[in-house]
Amino acid sequence: MAPYESDRTAGAEGLPDEADDVRAGRRKAARYVVPVAVVGVAAATIGLVPALADSGDPSLPKITAEQLIEKIAKSDVQQLSGTVKVSTDLGLPSLGGLESGMLSGVTKGSGGSSADPQSKLMELASGTHTVRVAADGPDKAKVSVLENAAEYSIIHNGNDVWAYDSKSNEVYHSTAPAAEKGQEKAPKDVPTTPKQLADEALKSVDDTTSVTVDGTAQVAGRDAYKLLIKPKQSGSTVGAITVAVDAKTGVPLKFTLVPTSGGAAVVDAGFTQVAFAKPAASTFDFTPPKGAKVTEGKDSKDSKDSKDSKGSKDSKDSKDSKAPESAPSRGDLGKGLDGLKTVGKGWSTIAEFDTGGQGMPSGSSSQGGNVSGFLNSLGDHVKGKFGSGTVFSTRLVNALITDDGKVYAGAVTKDALVKAANAAH
Repeated sequence: MAPYESDRTAGAEGLPDEADDVRAGRRKAARYVVPVAVVGVAAATIGLVPALADSGDPSLPKITAEQLIEKIAKSDVQQLSGTVKVSTDLGLPSLGGLESGMLSGVTKGSGGSSADPQSKLMELASGTHTVRVAADGPDKAKVSVLENAAEYSIIHNGNDVWAYDSKSNEVYHSTAPAAEKGQEKAPKDVPTTPKQLADEALKSVDDTTSVTVDGTAQVAGRDAYKLLIKPKQSGSTVGAITVAVDAKTGVPLKFTLVPTSGGAAVVDAGFTQVAFAKPAASTFDFTPPKGAKVTEGKDSKDSKDSKDSKGSKDSKDSKDSKAPESAPSRGDLGKGLDGLKTVGKGWSTIAEFDTGGQGMPSGSSSQGGNVSGFLNSLGDHVKGKFGSGTVFSTRLVNALITDDGKVYAGAVTKDALVKAANAAH
């Protein structure tokens, strides 16, 4: 019954016998999204003391992997509140001021507002963060990222989506149609909650994957089953993914991804507190604070205006929010992106595309100047049938950029990237 190759905890009755039923169940599980609860800070990844840890070993009825996935799919939790701790360790090099400057540039690069979710949440791509979440049906949700003496919140209430950065006292507002039944309308660009992350992992469940039930645990004081997902293929940087699933509700409570290289988890996201009760209606109320700069999103009626909370237009800010005339277009940055293709399957999939440029010359600084030399110092130089190139590595995702502008990237090893580049030539 691949990919469920080791249902050693099997014992419950009523499991579908037909392969088609199993595949249908997996597809349903992959599509399912708990309404609004997973608006995850559209934010990748979020300290509480003590650190979140599994505790206890509750005695629960035996269950198979198929049944546990179906339990996730059938979960109909619409109301909850809680605190999520998310830690991300991609092993990125520390670039000090350069890193801070890049993040600042990204933050201001979309609409000119530090409160814009599409840019603000990128700051959560590393380190450990604490997020408070609340949901009441498909049209009401709140996610707050707690920082030192500051807070960043996204509030979805009906047709309105508000984002507030208390540090800069800036507000970002956009509108969205009310969510249809079974659809998620709140921001979800970057997964943060265990449910969001589990949904993404389940999309990869196929015959290249081993899925088993690996015992039980207690998370946030609740009994849970542990679903273990492991690639069968060699060459992937993903070692294993563990999802702790609430035994009563079917809601994923914790998500952990460890790399094949070992060490700390690349992503470890889990509830430290959770309650499945209706949050107070006031939780989703928001009024821009007095004096706050308010930026309207492109989908809002006043999208051309940037106003303070008193309603006066800030022409300077509005002008600054426009992209510089000299800014490179998407086509200039990657003329070949439309030709993106994939090589391989499952966990060993590699994305391949041509930037349309000259790549990043490796070797002497005379080829690319000081900037090229600096960037090359962050990667490993490789050679093959494709010529020369540089591999930039994290603990999860690696990318090979050849001297002629070809890019090969994926959650695979350096050797797998070189092999793919050689095969393409």
